[in-house]
Amino acid sequence: MKLTLVQDTDACCSVEGVRKSHHSEKAKSNLESRLNRIEGQIRGVRGMIEKDTYCDDVLNQIAAIQSALNGVGKLLLEAHMKSCVVERIQAGEEDVIDELLTTVNKLMK
Repeated sequence: MKLTLVQDTDACCSVEGVRKSHHSEKAKSNLESRLNRIEGQIRGVRGMIEKDTYCDDVLNQIAAIQSALNGVGKLLLEAHMKSCVVERIQAGEEDVIDELLTTVNKLMK
């Protein structure tokens, strides 16, 4: 699984009608590293199941994966709020708040 984020210096939310983000190369690298690590953890869980590893050990690994995914989500949410959401509110697009609340609700499930 590879997260592709597009860097754009004109606007963070929309370029020619296509919504995109603009993360620094350092931020993208950090996110990609985290996702690569998570991908490895998932492969590890698959291997644990194939080897009939004790269920509690597998469940602990799954909890670690969920925590790592939550960390990625938090980083993306923070960046989104500090850039795209602020920019869209300043541009008078208050509907971004409803969009953000929907996204936060999905993340909290």
